[in-house]
Amino acid sequence: IIFSALSLRSVLFYTMSSGETWRGFMAGTLAAIAAGIVTHPIDLVKVRMQLSDGLKRPSFRQVFWNVATSEGPLALFTGISGNVLRQAFFIGSRLGFYNVLKKKAEDSQGRVSFLGKVVCGIGAGALGSVVGNPADLTLVRMQADGRLPPELRRNYRHALDALQRIAREEGVLALWRGSIPTMNRAMIVTAAQMSFYDQTKEAIVQHTPLSNGPLTHTLASLVAGGVAAVTSNPFDVAKTRLQDMQSGGSPAYSGSWDCMTKTVKSEGWRALYKGFTATWARQAPLNVVRFLVLEQLNQAFERAGLSRVILDRTPEKTLRCPHGLYGHCDRCLTERSKMILSNLL
Repeated sequence: IIFSALSLRSVLFYTMSSGETWRGFMAGTLAAIAAGIVTHPIDLVKVRMQLSDGLKRPSFRQVFWNVATSEGPLALFTGISGNVLRQAFFIGSRLGFYNVLKKKAEDSQGRVSFLGKVVCGIGAGALGSVVGNPADLTLVRMQADGRLPPELRRNYRHALDALQRIAREEGVLALWRGSIPTMNRAMIVTAAQMSFYDQTKEAIVQHTPLSNGPLTHTLASLVAGGVAAVTSNPFDVAKTRLQDMQSGGSPAYSGSWDCMTKTVKSEGWRALYKGFTATWARQAPLNVVRFLVLEQLNQAFERAGLSRVILDRTPEKTLRCPHGLYGHCDRCLTERSKMILSNLL
């Protein structure tokens, strides 16, 4: 909790002290919310698949159809308020922190190596998971509620009601249940998504006729989503099962590694990839929507005379700024930018 408070304080400090970073967190949050709403039904199906018991693995289509027919089509949007909350606090902070860490890792020419991007992604994922774990827990609880017997359902009315009830009935610390597997998954996903997106986009622009446009962003997003799905699914299964545990009594799992070990022993190693079809089906549109919106917001800020906010400008094949840098350069900010920044600060 103390670490979470310090992380949140860091977010507030950056948003108030740096106009560019404030816009970074804002752009990341808006892009994350847009992507989360579009892919919410797929995410719900993924959670239900990961919580399925036994050796039989229901298909994506079976779970989707079962939810739609037995609970109604609107049930596919169960927990949407929790998803919006998660995207705002969890994913938005991850994107914002990635921007901050990446700016710190730049060399004298404004470049960051692939390894540096991976390290920045790991750090951003860790910080974002601490800030966003309560929202992530809320989303899992709300999405999983429909699979429980009626007498065991929690019946949260909305995300804020879930946060209040969890804190009141199970204690404030329960909001950080599953925080370690959440952090493990967030570090892997963020490192994979951000580093591969950046690197793929740069490679496409530098080695193909494609420019830094929507098609390039879409291709880079699909690569990032595929890598993230493959690397994160086992940790996602463990995180989901830990967060869905009922309070009271002896816990079924003591941690993420214990959960994965018991899952493999009882259900086989393939159980770690339960919900993979849904994970990939979610990651593909999620990344495309998130990064396309993010790039559009970057361009909108540029058209308004402001500097880029999250992802550095992909270097053109030969073009540098007058000061020898690719992408962001404080000395290249227009007078209008400086005036607006001074007013914000």
